[in-house]
Amino acid sequence: MARKPASLALHLTVTIGAVITCVLLAFGWVVERSIDSHFIQQDVDELNAVIQAVAEVLRKAPPNEFDEELSQRLAGAVSGHHNAQFRLLDANYKEIYTSSNLKLDDFQPAVLFNSNIITETVEVWQNAGKTYRGAAVQLLSPTLLIRQPLILTVVTDIDFHLHYLEGFRNYLKLITLIASLIAIFATWLAVYLGHAPLRRISQEIQQIKSDHLFIRLDPDSVPIELTELAISFNAMLSRIEEGFQRLSNFSADIAHELRTPITNLKTQTEVVLSKPRTNEEYQEVLYSCLEEYERMAKMVGDMLFLAQADNNQLKKELDKVSLNDEVKALFDYFEAWAEEQQITLTCEGVVPLIVGDRLMLRRALSNILSNAIRYTTQGEEIKVHLEQKKTKVIICISNQGIPVSSEHLPKLFDRFYRVDPSRQRKNEGTGLGLAITQSIIASHGGTITAKNSKGIMTFELVLPIN
Repeated sequence: MARKPASLALHLTVTIGAVITCVLLAFGWVVERSIDSHFIQQDVDELNAVIQAVAEVLRKAPPNEFDEELSQRLAGAVSGHHNAQFRLLDANYKEIYTSSNLKLDDFQPAVLFNSNIITETVEVWQNAGKTYRGAAVQLLSPTLLIRQPLILTVVTDIDFHLHYLEGFRNYLKLITLIASLIAIFATWLAVYLGHAPLRRISQEIQQIKSDHLFIRLDPDSVPIELTELAISFNAMLSRIEEGFQRLSNFSADIAHELRTPITNLKTQTEVVLSKPRTNEEYQEVLYSCLEEYERMAKMVGDMLFLAQADNNQLKKELDKVSLNDEVKALFDYFEAWAEEQQITLTCEGVVPLIVGDRLMLRRALSNILSNAIRYTTQGEEIKVHLEQKKTKVIICISNQGIPVSSEHLPKLFDRFYRVDPSRQRKNEGTGLGLAITQSIIASHGGTITAKNSKGIMTFELVLPIN
């Protein structure tokens, strides 16, 4: 079973909370490094001050051996530097003087020949549970040991700094934790409030039922980020409403269309059974019933065809089709009917072969031509014009007949649609011909439109040459 995705609010809260926590931790690390660097520089300045003080004492020392007075002056060199201590060694690393009882034998840093130390040259040393920072430099004494170099080791206690940093680090962790919790809560609250329009839209959508498809969302009342969503939803709802209305009309129409032949069959059967009839009379009634059965069978077949078209289940047998030949064949088929109505059939233009289902295309053209003959005024002409434009073939079928207003033209291809609802279908087919034609043309990647200009009705079919 697939795992349900986490909510958007949780996802945003965790993501933003994690980012804020990382930023706070990074900021705390930078602050801690800055304070630590400040302390190191402070210790280096203190050590350099001790080195300069010791060097000054040695420079001013009288030209004799090491005595008590010089020892006192060296002790005074660390005056004011309570955490600093130093030791002097001769060139043979023999101790000359130490400022305290601190054992510096274990602290053996590299000796610097430059008496001025920097942050990169100091080292950390631990002794007796305490931590020190120090360095060793070489000094030249003008008075002692016949100018032999002296090694000065200086250290300073940094436990106070380390304790401060440890306390600051713990305090920073606490502050980061509290700030992260506040940030996460604030993020969740912001996301929750930000989703209020979505919850409101959801409530409005829940009110939409099959009998309330007219409800629409107001794009001006939602945040700008949801405007496109509201517009798209309204467009989808309009399509659903239109489809639902068409389906309702289709159900009503098909019930009406089937009721008529069923009523006729029932009435004829009741009449014929009301009294004894001759064989000829029974035979006549059966022929009449057969016509009604054929009409219903054709209607059912057309409905099945449209159902397959709606579900993209039409199976086309593709072949190269000559539309000129198809039109000529249909003219031959409808010639007798056209002559009876005193209608002239003409065709002009030549187009190349196209790829399609021959029988389907013939059926589409036949539906339009039969409608044209049915509604063309006697003595008028039905003209078929074929033309090629780039990679498309255009077929225009025009006839002079009953005028159709512009509001009816887009609906001519609806199933069972009637321009005049009061008219009953007598020998007018099933009312699905143009709908089938549109489905056939669409399945071939084409389009069909109806136009009416100055009483001339024109159906324009556009098909790709492929």
